[in-house]
Amino acid sequence: MTTLAGRLEGRVPRVLLTLGSGLGELADEVANPLVLQFTDIDLPAPTVPGHAGRLVVGDLHGVCVAVQQGRLHLYEGVPVADVAACVRAVAEAGAETFIVTNAAGGLAEDMEPGDTMVLADHLNLTGHSPLIRAGAHPQFVDMTEAYDGQLRRVALEAAGRLGVPAREGIYAGVVGPAYETPAETRLLRAVGADAVGMSTVTEVVAARALGLRVAGFSLITNVHRRGGTPTSHAEVLTAAEAGGPRLARLLREVLPHV
Repeated sequence: MTTLAGRLEGRVPRVLLTLGSGLGELADEVANPLVLQFTDIDLPAPTVPGHAGRLVVGDLHGVCVAVQQGRLHLYEGVPVADVAACVRAVAEAGAETFIVTNAAGGLAEDMEPGDTMVLADHLNLTGHSPLIRAGAHPQFVDMTEAYDGQLRRVALEAAGRLGVPAREGIYAGVVGPAYETPAETRLLRAVGADAVGMSTVTEVVAARALGLRVAGFSLITNVHRRGGTPTSHAEVLTAAEAGGPRLARLLREVLPHV
């Protein structure tokens, strides 16, 4: 088995940065990059087009990072352990902080595509947990502050300085890949969700179980209006490409404070 730590040439990434759609440019900014394909370090590879399935390790704005390009989703039919495998590997290699990003559908009435939501909490509606393993001792993890309060404050202050539209909110994680029906969006609003997506929550549970601090960011790529709003994957990708540079500016500002 080829472990990640054995391939890092002495580097110790402090931060795992998981890039959602539209944020690929950040990986290109890593100085002195060491590029590792998932398959070369015994990590399962994504099957969704556009998810590269590699780690880029190096210096990003003064911080040694492991940038995850491409993630697995439950809707690919993979075990939940595979979805969280990269988080576990980078934590074992020394990471202390997990910065996770995603593309999400907005639920709040005043959201617009291109907005940024700083995750204050989440609803795991996937029906899965990376902590459930057959024959393993139960792992009980406190999730009172799944998303680190200090990192949230840093992010919101940075957004204010940069003029980036940002707000705190609650992210609902669902399996997908079908987009939500109007009835489902009404339910999600009723239980307190501000945005909904198909990733992040199981990765965050795994990160907290491993003791990592977590900061989460959603790039709002479409907004579910009352009565129903048609959505396509192409629309989401287009909006992510347009809005990604703005969220990337915010992440550049946040990283030196991690």
